[in-house]
Amino acid sequence: MSFQSLGLSEALLKAVSKKGYTTPSPIQQKAIPPVLEGKDVLASAQTGTGKTAGFTLPLLHLLSENPKQKFRPIRALILTPTRELAAQVYANVREYSEFLNLRSAVIFGGVNQKPQVATIRSGIDVLVATPGRLLDLQNQGLLSIKRVEIFVLDEADRMLDMGFLRDIQKVITSMPDKRQNLMFSATFSKDIKKLAHGILNHPVQVEATPENTTVEAISQKVYRVAKTKKTGLIIKLISEGNWKQVLVFTRTKHGANRLCEKMVKSGITAAAIHGNKSQGARTKALSGFKSGRLRVLVATDIAARGLDIPLLPHVINFELPNISEDYVHRIGRTGRAGANGKALSLVSADETSYLKNIEKLIGENIEVEVIEGFEPDPNASTEPIKQGQGRQRRNKSRNSNSNNSSGNRRNRTNNKNSRRRNDRRN
Repeated sequence: MSFQSLGLSEALLKAVSKKGYTTPSPIQQKAIPPVLEGKDVLASAQTGTGKTAGFTLPLLHLLSENPKQKFRPIRALILTPTRELAAQVYANVREYSEFLNLRSAVIFGGVNQKPQVATIRSGIDVLVATPGRLLDLQNQGLLSIKRVEIFVLDEADRMLDMGFLRDIQKVITSMPDKRQNLMFSATFSKDIKKLAHGILNHPVQVEATPENTTVEAISQKVYRVAKTKKTGLIIKLISEGNWKQVLVFTRTKHGANRLCEKMVKSGITAAAIHGNKSQGARTKALSGFKSGRLRVLVATDIAARGLDIPLLPHVINFELPNISEDYVHRIGRTGRAGANGKALSLVSADETSYLKNIEKLIGENIEVEVIEGFEPDPNASTEPIKQGQGRQRRNKSRNSNSNNSSGNRRNRTNNKNSRRRNDRRN
């Protein structure tokens, strides 16, 4: 099947050809025709399947058939969970609409709103947005989505994970009832189906998985290691392996910062990317990682969601996620486009149950290795440590041995509570 056979306009085919694409991916083959027919679509597709073009191409085609020459209200709204994904989707919209008389903009938090507002006021057809900044500007009366004809909810499952349900509902009530709705999610969970029921009208349901499955495309390995030896082991693996591009996952923002600092001290160029980083810092880190100036990008799950890094050779789970599906999302960033990819996990005793749940989900036992000098602690408990619990124990020990004043103790308590709040927001 070719892009020409999907019924797209010549201007869009020219843009697709310019990007070097000749054959649509499975999700594009399945999603584009019903969207062009004006139907609502519920699609299951993960990052790396070509899903963005699956909705941007037909969306642009429909808008270009009835252009608004003078006053340009926002006619299409694409809602994404993260800033990075919003920027990525916007880049695709810009590229595919190069030969069309359509204007677009992207808005997200963490940066000055004035340039974003100025662009919107000049008139745009397509708006890519994160929920927070969209509702903020709408509440200020700086934009209106009352004329939206096509609404796209991208990565709906992550939207729910990040607690955006109420924001989504507010956005829905601000748009006209008569509109076309497209919803993309990595899974069709019960919560996703419930959300879809409240947004979509008699949707066409399509599903596509990456061309290579997790097992086929990615070499997976577990290193059993003592919790206190993880940092030394990951530095040894990256240094001795001379790995040039490694995406490392941690559970918390503070953990990402600490690991990044230790890598830099060991001579490994690295940067951390998470919710506490400014948008400028996140963009700079991602750019440096893609260009090769940085060997390691340390990220939390939320910050890394939607990152598109072509031909990424290594993914390391410094800490296993407590949600098994997140493991699949993490390692799915390597082994794309037929390239070889390696996914390594450093697993301590308290992560044993997480590993078992992951192996159950993917239907296989992952190869285990122990490196001399980094052996696991035979006396460590296999009970999962709740997030922040280890920090509480250390602080309690320090307090019991301390003769500091009550004022200093109050300061430590306040700092500890602040760290807990930050970890919960991760």
